[in-house]
Amino acid sequence: MATVELRFSALPEHVRTARLVAAAVARRAGVDEAVLDEVRLAVGEACTRAVGLHQNGGITAPVKVSLIEEEKQFSIEVGDEAPRAAPGDRAPGAAGEDPDAEMEEDEMGLAVISGLVDDVEVTAGERGGLIRMTWPTASPIAVLP
Repeated sequence: MATVELRFSALPEHVRTARLVAAAVARRAGVDEAVLDEVRLAVGEACTRAVGLHQNGGITAPVKVSLIEEEKQFSIEVGDEAPRAAPGDRAPGAAGEDPDAEMEEDEMGLAVISGLVDDVEVTAGERGGLIRMTWPTASPIAVLP
């Protein structure tokens, strides 16, 4: 299992770099060329979401992206360190922030990702969240002796 890890400051301008790296590693891992645009878009959406959560929460830690090549599949994990509370325990946002609008934007981003990727897992808790997206890879071509 080969893994590439990328960490970047929670700034929107770094999302493009994450998208390009993810597409290059996905191509090398054997993800179908026809799916690479979906990989780029899904990673861009997940990274943009993580950047927004970090910026809204005043979190200075980097956004983490892991690109994991396994047998017959390729996974990308985008992690943030924005703590999540149970829906009833939501703390009020800072002045001028609308927590309902933030939640709606977050749900929209997750819906876009779910529309692009068949195999998505989203987890969140007190220590942050993780989006794991998985795509199948082409079987290696057997070389005859």
